[in-house]
Amino acid sequence: MTEPYEIRQGTSSVILAFPHTGTDVPPAIYDRLNDNGRILADTDWHIHELYAGLLDDATTVRATFHRYVIDANRDPAGVSLYPGQNTTGLVPETDFDGKPIWKDGQSPDEAHIAARLRDFHAPYHAALAAEIERVRAMHGVAVLYDCHSIRSHIPFLFEGKLPDFNIGTDMGRTCDGAIEQATLTVVGAAEGYDSVLNGRFKGGWTTRHYGKPETGVHAIQMELAQSTHLQTEAPPFAYDAAKADRLRIHLKDILVRIEQIAPGLKR
Repeated sequence: MTEPYEIRQGTSSVILAFPHTGTDVPPAIYDRLNDNGRILADTDWHIHELYAGLLDDATTVRATFHRYVIDANRDPAGVSLYPGQNTTGLVPETDFDGKPIWKDGQSPDEAHIAARLRDFHAPYHAALAAEIERVRAMHGVAVLYDCHSIRSHIPFLFEGKLPDFNIGTDMGRTCDGAIEQATLTVVGAAEGYDSVLNGRFKGGWTTRHYGKPETGVHAIQMELAQSTHLQTEAPPFAYDAAKADRLRIHLKDILVRIEQIAPGLKR
């Protein structure tokens, strides 16, 4: 079996996490998916490529498994991130359009979910937690920047068009305000893009779980509309290098500013 994560260790105070770019699905699980599920449409397509090389010496931790195996950005206890709103769970029953992804009678039961927690979710988060601790020990502070993307139109999850930049800090709880403000400054000045802070996406379980500024660990989630860097938000979900190059300028600016701020956040 492929390792459930990939790590690139760096010396920066900033850690980039990629919980949703993986497309690996073990054969036994793939066989249970229906034709719709096998499209793997809800992948954060090309996001690790989009961020590659933007910040020298940043540590990266990437889940290699697909979110249909188990969602690395959900509470392992299965608690909803957005009570009362449509969302997908720890092991999704449907895609983001509310359509089933499993063959009839093949949805994972509690035993399957427990095994996937053990084999995928827990190892990924053990690796991420270890990198956060290593970086915090090195700098006295660690900033986790959680990298995501999603289609810009998904009526099942939200009305209308999603902004290009969706910043999540759980209403300011997961990071120092200076990190939030620096990010807002960059996206606010990014010509041709729109943005929102703590809108439909307020930060997933990763951001909320690790972001504890009082301990020296800060976390922020960036959810990008896929229209900002894909040729089309439909199969084959191809990368648009020209769009991406324009976007990367602003993403680099965000990361550099966060890294510059980090030393002043030591406890």
